[in-house]
Amino acid sequence: MSRTARPPEPGSAPSTGTGPDVLRGDCANCFGLCCVALTLFASADFAVDKGAGEPCANLQEDFRCGIHRRLRPAGYSGCTVYDCFGAGQKVSQGVYARQDWRSRPETADEMFRVFRVMRQLHEILSLLTEALALPAARPIRQELRQAHDATERLTLETAAELADFDVAAHRETVAPLLRGASALVRATAPDRPGRRRTGRDLFGARLRGADLRGADLRSACLVAADLTGADLGLADVIGADFRDTRLSRADLTGTLFLTQVQLNAARGDAATRIPPSLVRPAHWDT
Repeated sequence: MSRTARPPEPGSAPSTGTGPDVLRGDCANCFGLCCVALTLFASADFAVDKGAGEPCANLQEDFRCGIHRRLRPAGYSGCTVYDCFGAGQKVSQGVYARQDWRSRPETADEMFRVFRVMRQLHEILSLLTEALALPAARPIRQELRQAHDATERLTLETAAELADFDVAAHRETVAPLLRGASALVRATAPDRPGRRRTGRDLFGARLRGADLRGADLRSACLVAADLTGADLGLADVIGADFRDTRLSRADLTGTLFLTQVQLNAARGDAATRIPPSLVRPAHWDT
């Protein structure tokens, strides 16, 4: 899979904590886990099929991607979208104490299962971290903090415990809190038509210049939608599909729960305004 955002140089100090600065992939300190643990299907995003536990043919002995600089033209655009939310380095450097799956093949299956769970836990942590920073969510801040701390404790469990953990059930316990935080924040947005938009099927929708401030776009299908020049301030986009969404000149600076994965999947430009915590995808300039 890809080196998303701006990974540290090889040999840099590993990031194994769960603070906001490390909830992003650090490929220089990972055993290429996303290149092995995940199932890929031949499509517009991936050139070939690959089963879970099968190393990608482009993964090198040093756990680097052999075609990193030409992933998109080589047919692996899906790799440029992916982000593990820091789970890769946490599993590699923390849970398995720098003992990789090649040198200890007996741990491989468990390690890949742990990675898949850890990735989801780190995504939940990322969302909860953002919710905690929202002033309007103050009425439920204590509950959000408790959920955050409980999730962080889960990331520190043993490999055996993590491998069998029901992360989907945990996500269900957190979801109401994130919805509550979203509702409190979106209630502060101007009462305009865009705010009331709750449609989920927006495939190819023409929303150029739309005022979507405070809109509920959770799990919306925005594939190939045209949001050129749209204002998504305080819009909730948890789980929204941004594949090939046109975001040229759009304002995303106040968008709720926007992830690097969603940005990487979209098509923006130099005029697209993004949150300072995220990185402008390199392919937007091409």
